Amino acid sequence: MAISKQDRRVRIKLGIRRKISGTAETPRLTVFKSNRAIYAQVIDDLKGHTLVAANSLELGANSNADIDTASKVGETLAERAKDAGIKSIVFDRGGYRFHGRVKALADGARKGGLKF
Repeated sequence: MAISKQDRRVRIKLGIRRKISGTAETPRLTVFKSNRAIYAQVIDDLKGHTLVAANSLELGANSNADIDTASKVGETLAERAKDAGIKSIVFDRGGYRFHGRVKALADGARKGGLKF
């Protein structure tokens, strides 16, 4: 029986989540990408709360999010995180490969001032 792409990504995601967890001092930045948009949120896993979030739809991207838009989402998220008093995070790539839009979002967050 063949494993679908979605099942494979979820399996990889669970493996990543076994290894990393966000705390109040260093929350977890997680990424989700769809065909229409890219989403990022900073989560405190101990309390189970989303501290800040950003996505490409609120930035006015009409088509699927390209690399430039993903970078802007990372910078927007970093600004909001700095306003909330967050300086360092743990990056969770969400089971996606670290290239393209995911890498652009991470680089945008670094450019915005987050440490990871």
